[in-house]
Amino acid sequence: MHPDTPEQGISLEELFAKKRMDVDVDQVMAHLKKTASKLGLPMGDRRKTYNSRLAQEVGLWAQSQGKGHVFHDAAFRAYFVDGRNLAQKSVLMGLIQSTGLDLDAGEKVIDDRLFSDAVDADWQLSGQKQVTAVPTFIMGLEKLVGAQPYETLEKMVSRNMA
Repeated sequence: MHPDTPEQGISLEELFAKKRMDVDVDQVMAHLKKTASKLGLPMGDRRKTYNSRLAQEVGLWAQSQGKGHVFHDAAFRAYFVDGRNLAQKSVLMGLIQSTGLDLDAGEKVIDDRLFSDAVDADWQLSGQKQVTAVPTFIMGLEKLVGAQPYETLEKMVSRNMA
């Protein structure tokens, strides 16, 4: 969700410096890995962030093809476990192939930016809702940011369904 990130990516130190945040990246990553482990999520030793815009476009297309979940899982693993650059067409084409999506159609989605308007609409809504991180869960006036234990989400749903 950093649209200004260049295709080649930037270091996490540079990302936090741009936000004027004095952050110990090693400490942040250790906390993230610990949280991910508690939630049963794999997490690698990522040191860079990449622009995920094209991956979001491909992800919406994959959803329209009934393969959104499998694509998002593969993209998560590629980015957060393997540290792959989701801004690169070759990486996205590999994910498209590995998830059983049509390669020619996927290449057209990327080259012609067929889902760009849909992602723009999602980003506009995210801005209105003040979403700054993924995942973010919103119900009523309540918002949870980041990966959360099932019990936390369950409590949020219970509070908001009453």
